[in-house]
Amino acid sequence: MAWFRKDGSVDPDDTPTGQIAAVSIAQIIEQADAEKGTESAATASDTDVHPLQQPVAATDLERALADRHALIQMCLYALDRARSGGVVERLEEGLAAIGVQALRPDGERFDPARHEAGGAIPTEDPALDGVVAETEVTGFADHDRLLRAPIVTVYAKKSP
Repeated sequence: MAWFRKDGSVDPDDTPTGQIAAVSIAQIIEQADAEKGTESAATASDTDVHPLQQPVAATDLERALADRHALIQMCLYALDRARSGGVVERLEEGLAAIGVQALRPDGERFDPARHEAGGAIPTEDPALDGVVAETEVTGFADHDRLLRAPIVTVYAKKSP
């Protein structure tokens, strides 16, 4: 499907997904370079980025930690609403890369300090009594600090 541009022309490379074709990206870069008066896209430009020459102030560290916390919370919010298994997997991989682990304690002993009971499944097997049968809502831990306890269904011995 082709999309009409504001000037009325049609570009068959435009896609409804919001993706830009590689050819279009190259043209955009060349046009931006021409408008800035640079020689070519291949010419490296001088940036304002310089090596850090003084120690990071405590306020900068606090701000960075607050930003990290906010991003983690936003990722957890997105995970709760994600409909795609691939998106969930990618978000969990990204969180794991910074030390935030998903908690799915299926098969472990229920621990009220680390798990939240969401329901029970009756069992006649005494070995299963108090064991997590299923994770209803995935929990998360940032290194050793629990961010959100997993909500689990627990096997409970049937009463006679």
